Amino acid sequence: MTSADASERDVLFVVMDTVRKDHLSVYDYDRPTTPGLESFAEDAAVFEQAVAPAPWTLPVHASLFTGLYPSEHNANQENPYLEGATTLAESLSGTHESACYSSNAWITPYTHLTDGFGDQDNFFQVMPGEFMSGPLAKAWKTMNDNEQLRKVADWLVSVGNTFHEYFASGGGSDSKTPQVIDRTREFVDGVDDDENFFAFVNLMDAHLPYHPPEEYRKEFAPDVDSTAVCQNSKEYNSGARDIDDAEFDDIRGLYDAEIRHIDAELRRLFDWLQAEGRWEDTLVVVCADHGELHGEHDLYGHEFSIYDPLVNVPLLVKHPDLDAGRYDQQVELIDLYHTVLDHAGVDPAGETAVSLDERRSLLGDDYREFDDGEFAFVEYSRPVVELKQLEQKASAAGITLDEDSRFYSRMRAGRRPDAKYIRNERIPDEAYRLDEDPGETENRAGTSGEIDDSIAEVEAALSRFEDRVGGPWEGDAAGTGEDVLDDMSEDAKDRLQDLGYID
Repeated sequence: MTSADASERDVLFVVMDTVRKDHLSVYDYDRPTTPGLESFAEDAAVFEQAVAPAPWTLPVHASLFTGLYPSEHNANQENPYLEGATTLAESLSGTHESACYSSNAWITPYTHLTDGFGDQDNFFQVMPGEFMSGPLAKAWKTMNDNEQLRKVADWLVSVGNTFHEYFASGGGSDSKTPQVIDRTREFVDGVDDDENFFAFVNLMDAHLPYHPPEEYRKEFAPDVDSTAVCQNSKEYNSGARDIDDAEFDDIRGLYDAEIRHIDAELRRLFDWLQAEGRWEDTLVVVCADHGELHGEHDLYGHEFSIYDPLVNVPLLVKHPDLDAGRYDQQVELIDLYHTVLDHAGVDPAGETAVSLDERRSLLGDDYREFDDGEFAFVEYSRPVVELKQLEQKASAAGITLDEDSRFYSRMRAGRRPDAKYIRNERIPDEAYRLDEDPGETENRAGTSGEIDDSIAEVEAALSRFEDRVGGPWEGDAAGTGEDVLDDMSEDAKDRLQDLGYID
């Protein structure tokens, strides 16, 4: 690559954590949550049918960075590390100055998601960013390579969860997004004009707990006290606490205010890039890693299901060779791995890298033209930490959870814009005609409904996908919270007990 080409291969990749598509005004939501993205959409492709490979952060980001499905990269709560795979940043290390900034506890050297980035900082409120970056990041990696020291890393994530619950109940959380944006600007400003950059940011405002800046709370939730509404999804999901329609309205107002803040900060970054002359040829990706449920299917948060509000995510892509407008063809977030490499003119590196011969790049005319390219696939493994928290909330309220329920079930789904089939482990399978029933309210699987041709085609595609990734789930069905923690060391269990996760 010549120096003249370098500045034409810049990449800005933005993940709006936990942002559901139907709460964005750029997707016709009736509240003005994203005026900045509406302006951005004038020059970007807006994908209506983008599908995330999982409903939570760690496996989705691992898929974004490897082009692999969750069952292929195996980063999940039972093994919260991306191991044995070459990341997108590592593939770009020879051509791009790179940086990763976020306030998400999963996107750190601890999980290896930041491997390959030249600079990274984590603004997670539990510990200073310096602890997870710079020279200490190398020590952190060394800890994870040692079986005994790795227990300490496991424990710190548990600490993070406990702090997160504290902030959820007390309103102590403050947004780190302005600092993430400022740091991103500093990074880009330090990259020479004849060099190219890869900047990845994750913005956490729309993740529970919702304590938006006053400016946006007044606009979207003017009379709502964020410390008075339920900010702990496990309390609701366990049955320990009820939330009525009025309270969910207040919760949604706070959520919308958080999205509006993300939008304002993104506009500040985009305007600065334009003023600095590093906008026109830059590939800019804006997506969510997953969405959120606010009472739909009697669930709150993004655990224990793979319904569309969680996995049909917003995706906007700006590139000189990609026509602006609305795109109805279904795509997957893992396509972005190929798209970034295609734009950068770089082949994937490492033995586990996904070949670009399977054309998934959104910049090509033939993207998704491969076997089963009309389908998308979603996977959800055992939610170990969430399950333990749920059980404890239920136990404190005198509630016994049914082990043959969705809380204990692994899940997979095949999806096409017209139909979806969900394979569940401990509860009956589900099937929906999304074109007729976008709310996924009428289960047509089994005896509860009629399996028509569209659903049958999606189910068959899901079966082929399962065959490719190793067949049905390995091992016994997920057990209780005690069962899924059986492999944890006694020391780690002691730490969880100290923190209140284990009785």
